[in-house]
Amino acid sequence: MVVEVFLDPNKELPVDDPVILTQFNVSKAIRDSILVNFGECGLASSLGSFQVKYVNPITKLCIIRASREDCQKVWSAMTMVRSIGNCLVLFNVLDLSGSIRACKNAALKCEEVKFEHYKLAVGARLSADVTQHMENCLEKIKILEH
Repeated sequence: MVVEVFLDPNKELPVDDPVILTQFNVSKAIRDSILVNFGECGLASSLGSFQVKYVNPITKLCIIRASREDCQKVWSAMTMVRSIGNCLVLFNVLDLSGSIRACKNAALKCEEVKFEHYKLAVGARLSADVTQHMENCLEKIKILEH
């Protein structure tokens, strides 16, 4: 699944993000939601295939892997996640694919568009570090494997 995360969706224009998205905190939030909504058996059955493969803290885009059997459970759990840390969040699934190759292609297209929007919003405050970090993130997507 290619997923975008909205941090505190009720805020108008955030100046600084209240939480930095990482693979760990996104994974923990979804696992906790699976546990609460589907119980220990639901969590145990989905842990074998569930994995957060990629997170971009700039564009808030994630690639999440789950087996066909657990996909609806993981998607439902993501829908019910309300916060990461103390920050309100909202997950939006942009693409659902049966292979990592199709997810990579969809994620690359989304990343390019979202980074262009980010550059327009930031304007002259765009630093070389952010541009370099974004290029590194695009390379991470390109080398993703199972």
